[in-house]
Amino acid sequence: MLTPVVDEDGAPFWEHAARGELRIQSCTDCGELRFPPRPCCPHCQSFRSEWRRMSGRGRIWSYVLPHPPLLPDYAAQAPYNAVVVELADAPRIRLVGNVVAAPDAPLDSVDPARLRIGAGVKVTFAEIDGVTVPRWLLERG
Repeated sequence: MLTPVVDEDGAPFWEHAARGELRIQSCTDCGELRFPPRPCCPHCQSFRSEWRRMSGRGRIWSYVLPHPPLLPDYAAQAPYNAVVVELADAPRIRLVGNVVAAPDAPLDSVDPARLRIGAGVKVTFAEIDGVTVPRWLLERG
């Protein structure tokens, strides 16, 4: 499996994820949220930031079901989904991940027919090769 490359700017994101928290970088001068993490605010050019806790809820903004040829580690899990999730409390922030049936479930654990643009999701976390990554669970209703 591919795992994220943790850099200096994004390290706090992954540290919070390891504690089961979804946090997004926020400028302490203008209050704008930014993702991916970076040293300078694109809105006011401030270098001051903090990590704001999010509710962990969102909606599927887009998704794809990859088709062969796939990387060998992923081919055995096809058909699986890759989603772009728009956060409920930060609509301009979108995260990429997978919708799964349970935190440690395989990538193909959700029937692709259940996925819809706009469907509500809630974050969960799973450790993959030593890095805790956000994953998404479909919300009922």
